[in-house]
Amino acid sequence: MNLTMLLNMVAEGMPERVLIGDAKTGFTGAQLRELAYGGAAYIESRGVDTVVFLGGNGPGFPGALFASAYSGRPFLPINYRLGDEQLSEILARRDKPLVITDMPERVGDAETITIADFMKMAEQPASDPGLADMDPSAIAVLLMTSGTTAAPKSAVLRHRHLMSYIFGSVDFASAEDSEATIVSIPPYHIAAVANLLSNLYAGRRIFYLDQFTAEQWLSHVRDQQITNAMVVPTMLVRIVEELTKHGEQAPASLRAVSYGGAKISEQVLLKALDLFPNTGFVNAYGLTETASSIAVLGPEDHRRAWAATDPAVRARLASVGRALPTVEIEVHDEHGARTAPGKVGDIVVRGPQVAGEYLEAGSTIDSDGWFRTRDRGYIDAEGYIFVQDRADDTIIRGGENIAPSEIEDVLTRHATVADCAVAGIPDDEWGHRIAAFIVSAPGASPDPEDLREYVRSKLRSAKTPDAIVFVDELPTTPTGKVLRRDLIRLVTQGNPAT
Repeated sequence: MNLTMLLNMVAEGMPERVLIGDAKTGFTGAQLRELAYGGAAYIESRGVDTVVFLGGNGPGFPGALFASAYSGRPFLPINYRLGDEQLSEILARRDKPLVITDMPERVGDAETITIADFMKMAEQPASDPGLADMDPSAIAVLLMTSGTTAAPKSAVLRHRHLMSYIFGSVDFASAEDSEATIVSIPPYHIAAVANLLSNLYAGRRIFYLDQFTAEQWLSHVRDQQITNAMVVPTMLVRIVEELTKHGEQAPASLRAVSYGGAKISEQVLLKALDLFPNTGFVNAYGLTETASSIAVLGPEDHRRAWAATDPAVRARLASVGRALPTVEIEVHDEHGARTAPGKVGDIVVRGPQVAGEYLEAGSTIDSDGWFRTRDRGYIDAEGYIFVQDRADDTIIRGGENIAPSEIEDVLTRHATVADCAVAGIPDDEWGHRIAAFIVSAPGASPDPEDLREYVRSKLRSAKTPDAIVFVDELPTTPTGKVLRRDLIRLVTQGNPAT
């Protein structure tokens, strides 16, 4: 049970179906396997211990990933936006990497090959390396954690974790040959790896968009007759804005859109549901350490909650849905005991796809098999999971734990606020002061005291922001997670707050 088995099934079951790239000129299942054979032979000839991919979206990414698998080497895609110092530090953790990149000047003394040259080498005839029976516990992929609160760690995903996710959530060859998905998530994110494996296994063509803009995304969806898509919330915001600007609805070919990776505002989601009337939305919740999704809020859940008059049902639009059948998800209190429905605690998960392991720290799974996600939230009586915040983001003000998301949810409902983030600013007296970072709605000039009073009227006064900071946009990772540490720095370095 390893990634070579997955591609073997695809190549033998759908040999002539185009699965990567343009519908007319892309790679078929059989061609992708031949590419992986050739790439594996080249990797083997170099005597390296890790295959590093430092580049954007395109056929080079699946080519390199599967070549790594057929060579028996771990595959490590790295964020090409990292600074040189951080990039060098990550590469220094590997003894003898081969870096596939179009930026060789950035990787020091490491052996490199350009993406184009690697694809040419991979096109050379080669035989099956014979690793179909490779140990499923071998390392398949290494992914660097985002490092939004600390230095990035090397998350370990073994073949069995990824294959458990695929076998537990996707039916082989279940997609029609006309189906296609557009992927604009960068290669170094778990969603990119999971999208590649799951769509290949289903037999759905993958069209890569390297540099995302809403205009290009919509154009490719129309031209390529895209039926499925996965976006992060910031992308969906831009797409909704683009459609609204032109008075258009979503392309008719689009049947399903999944989103995840960060929180999305209810206003944006409601607009999207209106502009995509024939599209099923899926909110997917997962982590790098869980080999992708562990819970989903499906299309029927979205539409039912959208139309509901019952506040409890309507509230599910803010949930991440329910656990996949292949995993268990619970919320535990500070003593490790399961909490009652609706009570906030630490979200934990266990199951065969859960890795919870880092090269630098080993396994973090406890003796009962639970992995602590470091997300806090609660589960309602019907099993819907509500993620509030990362544990590291919790504001502790005067000894009281305050979830930033609770304040953000209120502020984003104010007519003058387009987007916002809330963070705790270190304070000698209170522990934390509450700072709200506001992106104003177009044409609006929010009044700080009016915003404070609005929060005070909805929540207790202890949750009213002490500081209001206006910003042009919120700093985020490429996958849409707000970088609160950058926002905190705005205040701690003396920038004006009101």
